[in-house]
Amino acid sequence: MRKKKLLITLFAVLLTCSTSAAQKFDFGSGKATPGHVRVLPATRYSDEQGFGFEEGAVVEARGDSITSDQPPFYFSVKVPAEGNYKVTVTLGNSEAESVTTVKAELRRLMLERVRTRAGQFETRTFIVNTRTPKIPGGGEVRLKDRERTSEAWAWDDRLTLEFTDAHPAVHAVEIEKVEHIPTIYIAGDSTSTDQPVEPFNSWGQMLTRFFKPEIAIANHGESGESLKGFLGERRLEKVMSLIQPGDYLFIQMGHNDQKERGEGVGAFTTYRADLKRFIAEAREHGATPVVITPVNRMSFEAGTGTIVSSLGDYPEAVRQAANEENVALIDLNAMSKPFYEALGPQEAHVAFAGNDKTHHSNYGSYELAKCIVEGIKANQLPIAKYLVDVPKFDPAHPDPFDQFDVPAEPKGPAVKPYGN
Repeated sequence: MRKKKLLITLFAVLLTCSTSAAQKFDFGSGKATPGHVRVLPATRYSDEQGFGFEEGAVVEARGDSITSDQPPFYFSVKVPAEGNYKVTVTLGNSEAESVTTVKAELRRLMLERVRTRAGQFETRTFIVNTRTPKIPGGGEVRLKDRERTSEAWAWDDRLTLEFTDAHPAVHAVEIEKVEHIPTIYIAGDSTSTDQPVEPFNSWGQMLTRFFKPEIAIANHGESGESLKGFLGERRLEKVMSLIQPGDYLFIQMGHNDQKERGEGVGAFTTYRADLKRFIAEAREHGATPVVITPVNRMSFEAGTGTIVSSLGDYPEAVRQAANEENVALIDLNAMSKPFYEALGPQEAHVAFAGNDKTHHSNYGSYELAKCIVEGIKANQLPIAKYLVDVPKFDPAHPDPFDQFDVPAEPKGPAVKPYGN
C-alpha cells in the first residue's frame, strides 16, 4: 500500500511539472534552439500536434524569423488548463526592420507597435488569460450562439496570438502557466467585451495594453448582457469559481438592464439590488469589487455639442450603490461625456463603429481604456502599481484621431453585437 501511495504521489508531481513546463517555439529557418520546437511556415494548427498557424495565414521564413506581407497571422498553442499564462515573444529579424503589434485571443491588445532595426531583437512579456465554459463542480456557462462561432477563441482550449502591423516579425515564443497572479475579472456588456470582428471594439480589449506582465485581465463580459442575464447564464457563478483573494471584479452594466420590463423592475430597485449582489459575492471570495457606470452613447442634443444621457437613472444607481457599499467607483459615464464633446457632433463618429452609436471603434475603445486607467489611479487602487507608465489622460483632450495607429484587422462579416 505504501509503495502504491508513493507511485501515486510521484505521478501527481510529474503531472504538475508537465502542465506547468514552458512550451517554447522557434520561428524561421535554421536549427532550433535547444529545448525549442521549430515552427515552419507550413505548420498548421491541429489538436493532435497542439500548435501551429491558424488557417488562412500567409507567412514566410525570412532569415531567423517568420513574417508576412499580408498580416495579420495567428499562432495557436493548446494549453493544458484554463487560467493565466505568461507569454514571452522575441520580435525582430536579422535581415530587415520590423514593426509588430501583438494581440491575443479575441483581439486583446498586448503589445503596441514594437519597432526593431535589421539585426535587432526585442523580447517582451505579457499575461494572457484563457477560459472554458465548464464550471468546477458541474455544469457550464450558457453560451450565446455567437460565442460558439465567431467568439469561439474566447472559450477554447488553446491560446491564440495575433501578429500584425506593417512588417511583423516573430523570432520565438514561450508560453508558461502561472499561478497566484492578481487577476482583474470583467463582468460587462458589449461595450466592455472582447468583440470578435472589425469595426467593433471595446475598452476591455484595450485595457490589457496598459498593464505590466504582473497582472492578468479575464474579460468575461458579453454582448447583450445585463446583471440579471449574467446571473441566469451562470456567468457570475463561473467567475466566482475562479476568483481568488486579492483579485478584482470590475462590473459595468446598464445598457441592457434599462430595457428590462416588469413589475418593480428599475434602476433603483432590481438593478441596484443585483449590483449589490455582485459586490457581496466578490467580497465573500476575498476579491475587491469595482463598479463602473455605463459608458454614454453618442447622443448629442439637437443643435448643440452637448451629450445628453440616454441611460436614464442607471448611472446614478451605480453611484448610489458605490456610496452605500463603500466600493470604488469609476465613473465612465461622466468621463465619456467630455470625450465625445471634445470630438464634437461632426467628428465623434470616429470613436464609434461605423454608423453605430453605442459600440466603439479601436480608437474609441483605446481612449475609454485610458479613462478606466485614470479611474484606477483616482481610486488609489493597489493595482495601480501594475500600470505601465503613460501620461495622465484628460478625456476632454483626447489623443488626436489622425495620430492613432493601432492596426485594425480585415473587416469580418458585418454582424452587429447584441445590445445597443
